[in-house]
Amino acid sequence: MNPHSEPSKRPGDTNSAATSSHSSAPTPSNSPRPPKPAPPAKPPNTTRPSRPIAPSDPTDPTRAAEPPGPADPAHTTGPSALSNPAYIAGSASPSDPSHSSDSTHSSHSASADEDPAPSADAQVTLRSPAELADALPYFLGFYPDDSVVMVALHGERGRFGGRVRLGIPTDTAQWPDVADQLADCLISAGQERDDRPAAIIVYLCQEPAAGESGKDVKNRLRPLAQRLRTACGALDVPVLEALCLSNGRFWSYCCPDFRCCPAEGTPMVMPGTSVMAAAAAYAGMQVRGSLKEMEARLRPRTGPRAAEQEKALDTAAGALVPHMLRRDGAAAVRRDTLELAGAMIHRFRLDTPSGSNRARDACDDALITDSEAATLILGLQDRVTRDRAAEWMDGPAAAPALRLWRALARRCAGGYAEHAVAPLTLAGWVCWSTEDGPSARVALSCALALDPDYTFAQLLHRAINEGLDPEPLRRCLREQHQEEAAAATEVPTSSTAPAKETPRPTKRSGPTRSGSAGRPRGPRGATGPGSRTTDGRGRRRAGRDGSRR
Repeated sequence: MNPHSEPSKRPGDTNSAATSSHSSAPTPSNSPRPPKPAPPAKPPNTTRPSRPIAPSDPTDPTRAAEPPGPADPAHTTGPSALSNPAYIAGSASPSDPSHSSDSTHSSHSASADEDPAPSADAQVTLRSPAELADALPYFLGFYPDDSVVMVALHGERGRFGGRVRLGIPTDTAQWPDVADQLADCLISAGQERDDRPAAIIVYLCQEPAAGESGKDVKNRLRPLAQRLRTACGALDVPVLEALCLSNGRFWSYCCPDFRCCPAEGTPMVMPGTSVMAAAAAYAGMQVRGSLKEMEARLRPRTGPRAAEQEKALDTAAGALVPHMLRRDGAAAVRRDTLELAGAMIHRFRLDTPSGSNRARDACDDALITDSEAATLILGLQDRVTRDRAAEWMDGPAAAPALRLWRALARRCAGGYAEHAVAPLTLAGWVCWSTEDGPSARVALSCALALDPDYTFAQLLHRAINEGLDPEPLRRCLREQHQEEAAAATEVPTSSTAPAKETPRPTKRSGPTRSGSAGRPRGPRGATGPGSRTTDGRGRRRAGRDGSRR
């Protein structure tokens, strides 16, 4: 089982504070005090929420949660930065961000994102479990289906800080190890920055199975909630609140008072009516639906259409192999792939669909044929071609390119499922480049779930987790594109044509070269214009292939 890292740049993280009037979490004697109640927040229409703040010190999302090395995007100075592990200096390999589908593994990992001290602009104060439950999608940018989420609180006012999300393991025997690693990862990340959490809020999100109710989910997950509270308490950090969110209701594992936390649960507040929703709308934040809905846009198609696409991939693969074996075949395939990708992006730009995400994706699927999709999918497996395709990452080409990469990921059907890693990584790169961190994390999570060792996806995932700016990589790609465009405009010298000499004046001013006086003059040994032959000195100045250097 592997973690899914969460955004580190959220307006809700800046000056938000959490209070709870009924928490019964045990507080160790040597642990920090739980957050005190904060004063009411100013109305969103009079107080501007503070802007997102990037972490000042990177957090290592590695499997063992080891202290990270310094992140330096200035190392992206060469055109090969996309596939060079030195893109992030001193970085270890990032964790695999897949979900509970890998819950059979015996080892677990987690990643946490910590935020620095907030600015003194606006505050959004969350006072009750209902407000805490409503704020969760705004923390992450989406609703985390089937997940355990832990959020760190810092300082006496309970400022929201780092968070960690993990798919709930289906195997209950793994819950103790999962709880220990999640607590250790979140708390140790704060200690590395000298900002140890004062308390933690736990969310357990899962929809009922067939024949189950929300209350049944709450009772079934109670051992996991208790184990998480125990794990945090063992590290001297209390759990201020533990909530179960299921079927449109929430339950508190910390409140024993049925007057405020009834056994049948409390309905969630109406979407868009809370203080957090108002502040998020004012700040321009967007909740992109649920995690399952975001992943569904990237999954391969199934049914008869998938079988037709797989046949097209088989046909394209059979034609590609002999083409690659020809002389300069790889360069020709790269050129043809990029030309086709450019034509598809232009086609997508001219036809912008509307409606729901599902309707827009269906329109995009209709814009590209099975044969075209197969050619692009196979061509993008080449690292150089993929890096060149990453140049469509901003400006008017970004949106149609993202739609194309998603459409190609959905076309990797059947035995070609792993071929989706390249378009998924490109989709994650475009999302990150256009400041859509949640969508970028989901796309990179799907890519790394298919191939945990895919270097490009690893580097992007690590960079997003550490709050790096994508601009250095964008600048590197722009410079690479300009260099290649300039090189393409140069007229290459033919390797078979004889080298032409520039005519020299018959008389030169200044001292003559030594030995020139003794040279024979005449038709066979003259040194005048046009009399030099291709033998001797002229041949030595030519390259190995006969062309001039």
